[in-house]
Amino acid sequence: MNLTDRLFSLQDPEYRDFSAKLMPNVDKSTVIGVRTPQLRKLAREIYREGNYQTFLHNLPHKYYEENNLHGFLIEQIRDPKEYLQEIEKLLPYIDNWATCDLIHPKCLKKDPELVIKHVKKWLGSSHTYTVRYGIGVLLSDFLDELFRPDYLDWVAGVKSDEYYINMMRAWYFATALAKQYKAAIPFIENGLLDKWTHNRTIQKAVESYRIPDDVKSYLKQFR
Repeated sequence: MNLTDRLFSLQDPEYRDFSAKLMPNVDKSTVIGVRTPQLRKLAREIYREGNYQTFLHNLPHKYYEENNLHGFLIEQIRDPKEYLQEIEKLLPYIDNWATCDLIHPKCLKKDPELVIKHVKKWLGSSHTYTVRYGIGVLLSDFLDELFRPDYLDWVAGVKSDEYYINMMRAWYFATALAKQYKAAIPFIENGLLDKWTHNRTIQKAVESYRIPDDVKSYLKQFR
């Protein structure tokens, strides 16, 4: 049984319908309908088996779940340099926010300086989901002990009309307000973001359980 057949053996038609509604820009016929925990389990099994290199080289994939499986397979890589080589091959073929946001390996913090070089390049890409992925890495791995204030400037400096980029920018700044408030608040106070991202950032921050009520009240003044 090849990997696509293994995916179809896990198909849940109702979940396919649900998933497709969340990704309006994705052709429903390319969605099989496999739940994420099952996909991750399958990726671990395939990685242990070791017979997956042909699948990784077979780009572009046809199905949404094939891209996710690809991402979950390379998530198993422990060497950040090797992972970055592999994600660079996949990123141009990612065509939706869900696949983009699901792929998050544990190895990136092993070599932050190497990773951040890739992030800076990704932020300058013309491909929507490459930019979104770069912002997502900054959000996940560089807002705590690896944070540098200039990363806020990087994300603020991304200029795009793409909804899925700007929504991630808003998510990033809302998270920054929770984790790095002193560094992030000037971007709201001084109107350094475009109006749409500015307002979405405040909305997300006000909805966040990680931000105190007094800060939420203060942020509401800048709507």
